[in-house]
Amino acid sequence: MNPFRFGVQFSTSASGSTYRETVRKIEDLGYSTVFCPDHFDDQWAPTVALTVAAEATKSLRVAALVYDVDYRHPVTLAKEIATLDVISEGRVEFGIGAGWMRRDYEAAGIPFDRPGVRIDRMIEAIQVIQGLWTAETFDFQGSHYSINGLAGSPSPHQAGGPPIIVGGGGKRVLTEAARRADIVGLNASLHAGSVGPETALSALGERFLERRNWVEEAAGERFSQLELQMNTFMTAVTATTAEADEMIEGMAPMFGLSPDQARTIPMVLAGTVNDVCEQLHHHRELYGTSYWVIHDGEVDAMAPVVAKMSGI
Repeated sequence: MNPFRFGVQFSTSASGSTYRETVRKIEDLGYSTVFCPDHFDDQWAPTVALTVAAEATKSLRVAALVYDVDYRHPVTLAKEIATLDVISEGRVEFGIGAGWMRRDYEAAGIPFDRPGVRIDRMIEAIQVIQGLWTAETFDFQGSHYSINGLAGSPSPHQAGGPPIIVGGGGKRVLTEAARRADIVGLNASLHAGSVGPETALSALGERFLERRNWVEEAAGERFSQLELQMNTFMTAVTATTAEADEMIEGMAPMFGLSPDQARTIPMVLAGTVNDVCEQLHHHRELYGTSYWVIHDGEVDAMAPVVAKMSGI
């Protein structure tokens, strides 16, 4: 069973100096990692933001959650990530995904292929990137990419390259994640290309248990070596348990759920510090999730939980 660690998803900031102060604070509070998303709306470009975060801190790990395979050629991405790993002296985690946000694709004029095609492309991209990180010269002939005698440079600081993060809510992508990634993110379903009613239903606890079982089955003997991650929808540290219950009862109908259904969603952590700690223990026992990602606005409220739970 992996020890708990916590990351923060950070999209943008008022200024560069404010951002540097914030990532230093995140580090000081005991968070493991700062993450940046990869979308075309009101947020910073991830690689630049992560480079600044690495330079501003000493031990904080940095990662995109996650790079969309369709926004960059894997040769370019391999070089960027290897360079960041060298600059940060081995503090990079590499998140890559098949893409899901339809409006990004439509706004940028990028074809939004069916999920199977995008997953195939992600698999090939991972193969290309790992090859460039580990081989003196690399050749690859796939359905989506063709590499001819290319020497990947620079070599990453971490032997073999940074740990790879792949997540998802469907069986195919989680099967591939279990076989290829080091960190597997268990997510709700985003098959429709947007967040809607089906997303809430797919976030119920029983569905996450199913996903955990898919990963274990596909990983086989390497399952014990994987780290399972959960990107939270919301965390709310409250003064009383009753306050959290009222919050969930008010929120559940907005997503077409009963309060009892909403309470099973592991992507929502709500209650007193002790309540949230108990929920984390329960979820790790049931789903295997030890690596938890919260949003930047929740950093201070979750700090007592992070202090109490990190590393155990």
